[in-house]
Amino acid sequence: MKGKLLVLHGPNLNRLGKREPEVYGKQTLAEINAEIEKFLQQEQYQMQNYQSNIEGELIEQIHNAEGEYDGIVFNPGAFTHYSIALRDAISSVTVPVIEVHLSNIYNREEFRHHSVLSAVCVGQITGFGAHSYILGCIGLIQYLQQKCKL
Repeated sequence: MKGKLLVLHGPNLNRLGKREPEVYGKQTLAEINAEIEKFLQQEQYQMQNYQSNIEGELIEQIHNAEGEYDGIVFNPGAFTHYSIALRDAISSVTVPVIEVHLSNIYNREEFRHHSVLSAVCVGQITGFGAHSYILGCIGLIQYLQQKCKL
């Protein structure tokens, strides 16, 4: 194996498949995780996933990723727009984080247009449905490979 990635899912993502399928798609979180894991196995990466509706639990996962994971693919859900605590958690670790979103947050309600996390993440993928996670993994793997060359 080349490495190990943590895939974090924020609030309400446990409702995928039921919650506003016209916005978030019809796939369940379990189906999305299976697709991500299949892709990462092909790329020779191990994956651990975690979903929580609780901000503090996500913060703990980010803190505990240091020394355990090579990177994090993170869909922070609504926390994107206001969680300074998650921003500080990402800033406090050396583990690179890619922010992902199923919907295009810039093509939705005005309050969703700003991410307080993006400035402390190595990149952001938004608007490609469940495929956003795969694109986030690709971006993170490329980032890690470039970092190793430096």
